[in-house]
Amino acid sequence: MALDYTVIGSRIKQARLAKNMTQEDLADQIDISVAFLSRVERGNSHINLKRLNQICGLLDVSEGYVLNGASSSSDNYLNHEFTELLKVASPAKQKLIYNVAKAIVETEE
Repeated sequence: MALDYTVIGSRIKQARLAKNMTQEDLADQIDISVAFLSRVERGNSHINLKRLNQICGLLDVSEGYVLNGASSSSDNYLNHEFTELLKVASPAKQKLIYNVAKAIVETEE
């Protein structure tokens, strides 16, 4: 699966705005230019893992969320993944997936 840098940049921007930070604030804190951060948020520039880790730490989001939209700390982080999986499964496979999931959920821990 190829990374969609436009989506990654959009998630970074959303997280930044949720923290009421300007591009200038964030760029200053990780020692990059505002122009570069702007290009990252638009998906025009790629960001390395070191910078991504710094950004995620400052914005209190996980790298998993930024890269693929899933946050393991969320109660429903797999809902989208299950929905997408079921869309491509045949009706027979959907029933099998349902029965397996149901058996797992009903098993006492």
